[in-house]
Parts: sequence; C-alpha cells; structure tokens
Amino acid sequence: MSDKKYILNQPDIEQILNWERSGEIAIPEIQRPFVWSRTQVRDLLDSLYRGYPVGYIISWKSQNVRLKNGSFSKGQKILIDGQQRVTALKASILGDEVINKKYRKYRIRIAYHPFDEKFEVLNDAIKKDPKWIQDISVAITTKDLWNYVEEYCKKNKDISEKKIFNKIEKLRKITTKQLGLIELNHDLDIETITEIFRRINSKGVSLGQADFVMSKIASNETYEGHNLRKCIDYFCHCAKHPEYYEDIKLNDKEFNKTDFSQKISWLREENDDLHDPSYSDLLHVAFISKFNRGKLEDLVSLLSGRDFEKRTYEDQIVKESFNKLKEGVLEFINETNFKRFLMIIKSAGFIDSSLIRSRSALNFSYVIYLKLKQKNYEAHSIEKYVKKWLILSLLTGRYSGSSESKFDSDIRNISEKGIENFLKEAERAKLSDTFWNVGLIQNLITDSSTNNSFNVYLAAQCKYNVRGFLSKDITIKNLIEHRGDKHHIFPKNFLKKKGLKKREYNQVANYVYTQSEINVSISNKEPMSYLDELLKQCDNGQTKYGGIKNKNDLLENFKENDIPHEIFNFKFENYDEFLDLRRNLIAQKLKRYYLDI
Repeated sequence: MSDKKYILNQPDIEQILNWERSGEIAIPEIQRPFVWSRTQVRDLLDSLYRGYPVGYIISWKSQNVRLKNGSFSKGQKILIDGQQRVTALKASILGDEVINKKYRKYRIRIAYHPFDEKFEVLNDAIKKDPKWIQDISVAITTKDLWNYVEEYCKKNKDISEKKIFNKIEKLRKITTKQLGLIELNHDLDIETITEIFRRINSKGVSLGQADFVMSKIASNETYEGHNLRKCIDYFCHCAKHPEYYEDIKLNDKEFNKTDFSQKISWLREENDDLHDPSYSDLLHVAFISKFNRGKLEDLVSLLSGRDFEKRTYEDQIVKESFNKLKEGVLEFINETNFKRFLMIIKSAGFIDSSLIRSRSALNFSYVIYLKLKQKNYEAHSIEKYVKKWLILSLLTGRYSGSSESKFDSDIRNISEKGIENFLKEAERAKLSDTFWNVGLIQNLITDSSTNNSFNVYLAAQCKYNVRGFLSKDITIKNLIEHRGDKHHIFPKNFLKKKGLKKREYNQVANYVYTQSEINVSISNKEPMSYLDELLKQCDNGQTKYGGIKNKNDLLENFKENDIPHEIFNFKFENYDEFLDLRRNLIAQKLKRYYLDI
C-alpha cells in the first residue's frame, strides 16, 4: 500500500462538470433523492461568485482493472462526499433536473440580478422584472452570448449591450472558480478512508462501509450497477413507505423497463413493518449469503476486481462479483423469501420490531434462512434453525461490538461444519447451565426495558399466548400490538416515595404488560393492598381488575407472568427479594422457550 494517502487538487467548476459529463467522475447518488433546498443552491452559487470557501469534495479513485485483452481500464473518481454540491452545480449551471422526495424530476432555476449582483430562487416577482436574468443556466451555457445580450437589451432599452455583456461575462466566470478536491488513493482500505472522511467532514456525517459498496455499485454501468443500486435503494424505501412505489413507477421510466422493477412491485401492497431494512441490512445479507464472507470491505474489493491471492485487479472478478451480488439481492427482495422469513420470526413471538433490538442478529438469521433454502433443507428444519439462531444471538449479545468480524467467522463455520454442528457448538459455548442459572439472571439486573433478554422474554410470552397482568382474556400479544401499558408490579410512585431511584424502581423484573384501565385502577397502591382487594372481590364473585373473578384464575395469571406467589405477603422491605425470585422465574421461562423451539 502506498504511503501517499491522498492528492489535493483545486479543479475549477467547469472541469468538475466536464468530468461528470464524460463519466470520469461518478456520482453514485447515495443520498437519493436530492435533499438540498433551492435556497441552499442559491447560497452555494453566491459563495462561489464572491470567492468564499465552500469546502472540499472527496473522491476515491477506482483501481485500474485488467481487461480480457490485457489492457487496463482507467479507474473513475467515485465521489464519496460532495454529491449534493456537485448535483446542485449541475442543476443550476447546466440546467439538469433533480429528483424530489417523491422521485419526481424538477428544475431548480436560480435567477441573477446583474447590477445588484444578487442571486435568488426564481419566483413570480422576479419573472415580472426584466432586469433579472431568470435562469443563470441559460446565460452560462449559451453558445451565442451576443444574441443573448441583444435579447436582454430589447427588454431593457436603457441598458447598453456592452454594460450587460460585461456583467454576464462576470457571471459566466463562476465556472472558473475552484473547488477543493481530495482524491483518496485507490489502495487505501475502508477503515482508513472512513477515518479520513470523519476528520475532514466538519458536519459529523457518518460514512459506513455500505456507502462505499453503494458507490461501487452505482458507478459501474457495464454490469447494470446503476439499476442494481436503484433496486436496493427503492426496495428499502418502499418497504417503509409502500405508497412511493407508484411515484417511482411514474417518474423513473428507465428503471421501470428493468426486471428489478417487477421484483419489488409486491411492496406497493405491503404494510408489515416488522422489518424495514436499510440498504446496509440488505447488502450485508446478500453478500454474506452468496459470498460466505462477512465484511463489506471485502465486497468493495471484489466489486473492484481484486484477486486476493495475486493482489491484482481483474475484470472477470468484477463481472463475477456483480453477478453474485445481483443474485443475493434478488433472493433478499424475493416476496416469498421475505414474507416467509418474517412469518418464521413472528411465529417465535417477535410480533413487533420493538422486540428485536439487534438488527445484526435479525440480518444473520435471514442469512441462515437463505443459505438453508439454497441447500434445499426441509421447511420445518429451516424454521427451527432460524428461530434458535435469532434467540441465541439476542440472549447472548452475539453481534454486539464488531458485528462484521462475527458475521465473517460465523458464516465460515457454518459453511465448513454445517448449521447443525455449529449450532450445537454455539449452544455448548454460550447456553450452558451456568448461562441459564447465573449469566441470564445477571443480564436481567437492569433498569432498561429495552434489554435484549427482557424483549426475548416478551416474545416468549407472545409465543405462549400469555394473558396480560390481571387480565382474564387480553393477551400480551394483544397489548403489544395495540400499545398497551407497561406496568410496575411494585408501582413506580410507591417506590419513589420510599426513596428508591429510577434504576431501582425501573428494574425489568418489576415490569409486566397490562391493560391501561388496570394500570389506572392499581394506581400507586402497594401490591399487598391491591392484591388483598382483588382476593376479597374474588371471594364475593366480583371483579375490578381485568375480569378475573376467582383465586385460581388469579394464581394461574401470576404463574403465566412468572410472578412469585410470595408476593401476596411481600411488603416494601421484600422488594429486592421479589426481584430475585422473578428474575429466576423469567430465566426458567426463557430456557423452556428456547428448548421448545
């Protein structure tokens, strides 16, 4: 690797636009659609006109790839920061259209007052004032400037041709203004590029490895990269906002002609929000499942044509890598695959996205689904392994920290040993009796209701169709789906009055799901108080809390919710003992849940 990390240049605007026209610089449009406002475009032009600094753009030089005939292709400059600025210049100076949030094309017209030397977004008032140049792109790009000047003077007879000619020439010189370009060396690794980006970018915008992959994909039109990038982008967007499919269909005619468009058309009627993948999620799953590697840095190298053994870059590897990635993307977005996978996840009790706090665990579970389907496993086996892997991963925090390194080792082990053997190894290493009896209980000593173990417990409650706390018929599944109340068994305000801090009264072992009216009825009463009241009502055949009318039903409800029966005699002084008992019961429930899969 070269010690030289980058080259700093000062190309003028005209050169940058020429590079873009010729394809020497690639704008991957990661940040689709165009997010700048018209006034931001105006301000950029004003700053350039007045010679103010407008920051740097950052490009990453692609490798020169060896072609079949032995020659080398010339690598492009892939723009990884500055897409919005360059797009703004194309729109305002060249008159190119941009795309709004509904994927509709529109023009940004910036007006210029040659004598006030002022830029404005074109509006109705400016249209009525002949002194304004209503669209600077026309004045800058015209090949017959004198004719343009004559037309201007016909509308402004008090202005001489020479005077306006000089003013427009000054405007046209905006294309000679320089813009800082940091061109990163092609052989830098992604970690180094990311660190350089972080240090240069004063806005604190993060740049992930998925961004580099999207850049690589979008910049390669030879192997349909631009449409593959659109497919990934559009799928992720429509998964979250199905209504936008019609906007895309209406406004991107080129994409509509591809097979990709048909592959994502099912999303227009999709309203399941259990998993709305990002392009990072999609890329990770597609890459891992097809390449048996876990690090997106490797995908960037493969899409560049890298031969890891020879340390060369070959066009044949580029072609093979794009084809494999395309296969992976199509398998990910396949309607049957996606819906079947989510059905498996839901059947394990994960009925809401709030119960799955690790996207990495969910992504790798989808990898397992796709890999086993590729190997023609029977449906019931696929279901079992997907569920067990997700639960194991969530309970043990398998993909916390450096998830890509773990992806890499896991997929290699599964490929070499098979899912059956590797799962057994993982269970022996991570789910021993010590984990169930000690480690898991320790994990439950937390005041965070987003705790992975507690959320898996809620999924188990949904799986077993458990009723809500003190409810006769309403299940926890019903309550989660309809945003029911999370209740403190020892009420929060009761404990606060006793001097307990938030981390103490918000312990997850003190949480249950219940109906809002039950929560309101209990209010701030001590458990002994509201339970004694409930027992008396049961003796009289009455009901107040959730419809429970007899003691046996009450005890069964407590058993379902893993509440120790000792609570009937517990006072404030027994709160810590209650938490210990319930953590143990929750851990036992989770063990049974995992073994039942």
